[in-house]
Amino acid sequence: MSASKRFLHPEAIQRITRLDLRARHIVEGFLSGEHRSPYFGQSIEFVQHREYAAGDDLRRVDWKVWAKQDKYYVKQYEEETNLRATLVVDVSAGMQYGSGPLNKFEYASTVAVSLAYLLLRQQDAVGCISFDEKVRRTVPIRSRINHLQSIIGALDASAPKDKTDIGKVLQEVAENMPRRGVVVLASDLFVDRPALVKGLRMLRQRGHDVLVFHIMDDDELDFTFSGATRFEALEGVDRLNCNPRALREGYMEALNAFLDEVRRGCKQNGCDYALLRTSQPLDAALAAYLSSRLGMHHRN
Repeated sequence: MSASKRFLHPEAIQRITRLDLRARHIVEGFLSGEHRSPYFGQSIEFVQHREYAAGDDLRRVDWKVWAKQDKYYVKQYEEETNLRATLVVDVSAGMQYGSGPLNKFEYASTVAVSLAYLLLRQQDAVGCISFDEKVRRTVPIRSRINHLQSIIGALDASAPKDKTDIGKVLQEVAENMPRRGVVVLASDLFVDRPALVKGLRMLRQRGHDVLVFHIMDDDELDFTFSGATRFEALEGVDRLNCNPRALREGYMEALNAFLDEVRRGCKQNGCDYALLRTSQPLDAALAAYLSSRLGMHHRN
């Protein structure tokens, strides 16, 4: 493992207790490594036509208008240097699980704040929504660097609790984002899959680019338990005493079916997907985000 990877590993990050310092630590380490010139993209929107004037760029002439009216008009654009992104973070009770230095909620929050810092330092605009069975906190989209504290405050105040109603939440996100932007969902996705797919489809139909960070613990992905074990539901009161070795084959089969279903739902709706283990260095999330931005740019 390289020095930069150790620098960004969850064990190192755990020792930094403040989310803002964690984010700076991760982003600065990430940008000082292999990713020196990340592409974020700029949104350029058509505003209106105006009559051609001497010296105007001929590439801006709208030849379709000329063909109809026999007059030269140029297209005027409003260049928006700020990409608009909304971070949607699952704070349901199941996100409390963790076998490593960071549980899923801590990992998701750290990823979200790191992305927010990365965006804000590029003068992009970012907002944040935390949710469980409903939207818990909403931070509006802003581009000021001190806006990071508002996002941290919302996540700090969103202690994991309750179950998840992903369909209702994504519908609310879609309805409250009047302008097209990027939506980054961070969740373990232990949710109703048809509702998840429906919500993702709604976001895409409204023109938003969507990146799904599927955050899971090593225990959930590898199921390496041994000996008599008691499993307790974090979202509910169910308990199970068993020998996990007897369950492992069936569990792994169900897990792979679950992951395939989620990936397929994302792919069918044009959403980027990244599975993140909470043991992974956190720059993996930033690299996945930048890779997805390039993909979004080519699709557009």
